[in-house]
Amino acid sequence: MAIEILERVLPYISGLWTLPWILIGFVVTIALSKVVDRSKIDNVMKKIGLILLFFFVPPLLFRIFLNVNFGEKETEFTFVVVSTLIFMYLLAYVFAIYKVRKHGIKGSARDTAIKTILTNQGRSAAFVGGAMLAIEAWRVPAAIYMSLVGIALFAIIPHILSTMHKRNIKEKNAAEIKALPRYLRIYPWYLLSFVIAAILIHGLTGITTRDLGDFGTILTFYTAVTIPAALYYVGASIHPHDLKIDEMKNLFSLKRVRDSKMHWILVRNIFFLTMILTPISISTLFGFLLTLGLIPKEWFAVIVLNAILPITSTNMFLVPYGIDKKSTALSVTWTTIVAVPLLVLLINVFAYFFT
Repeated sequence: MAIEILERVLPYISGLWTLPWILIGFVVTIALSKVVDRSKIDNVMKKIGLILLFFFVPPLLFRIFLNVNFGEKETEFTFVVVSTLIFMYLLAYVFAIYKVRKHGIKGSARDTAIKTILTNQGRSAAFVGGAMLAIEAWRVPAAIYMSLVGIALFAIIPHILSTMHKRNIKEKNAAEIKALPRYLRIYPWYLLSFVIAAILIHGLTGITTRDLGDFGTILTFYTAVTIPAALYYVGASIHPHDLKIDEMKNLFSLKRVRDSKMHWILVRNIFFLTMILTPISISTLFGFLLTLGLIPKEWFAVIVLNAILPITSTNMFLVPYGIDKKSTALSVTWTTIVAVPLLVLLINVFAYFFT
């Protein structure tokens, strides 16, 4: 009886039915903030976010890869994603160099600006990007993309920033900074272990969730909860007080910014890089490849949508590496406000044309 109930509920927590949970999270959190201090709600949501990150996202990827034959096509897509991420970060670095020269930023402020712009090319692939897992045709490429972004965000970028920091302070024996908490430093490898385990189990035995009987149904339901829960988390993280007219004027240069507000120069450039330059560059490149028939339409959809994702809030953990805290916080907020509604719209459009 219980298994039958789970099977009946599954369609309503899967596919495009999950997208309204962003709005639900936003509205419910506003209502709760009328009776509970917002800071307390945010603290609870941070803990919920970590629970989702460690106890729901990895099993979800395990379930997806358990049902897939990881063959030549998936291996090729892995190399495509790695190349795409390298391109995105190189684009961010070149853009940062160009902008600091244009604005005449020098000295330590120059190094801070470059590291801040580079770091904030990192996107929220686990939570916001998790919405793509709701589309069956995109699940495998989206899961591969999510796994590789996790390695980039929590392993490669911190190492690069640490190396840049040691070079900047010119101390040959400077100890490597370990700004990320230990649990986030191990996360990419923890996440990858679930993916590898699923690939090996399926490859050696051919087992899928259907072969697991009732346990397979329970696993499917448990992991299906991840996507609406993650999207609720995203909606709950949007603060209405960030939608101020003065803040919008600062962002879109409709108001003169004094030198004391240098962080707004960084925010505007980061916003342009992540919400305009990168999506256009990626869309143009992969649109051309799609037109030539060199990539499947599912690859195009997943890669382009990932290029539009908002900046991940976990970048705040990298502030000790020398990135600007206020610019990063504002960039995370505004890219979330702009990208999330746009992403919801594009997922619906792309699901019609690219599945």
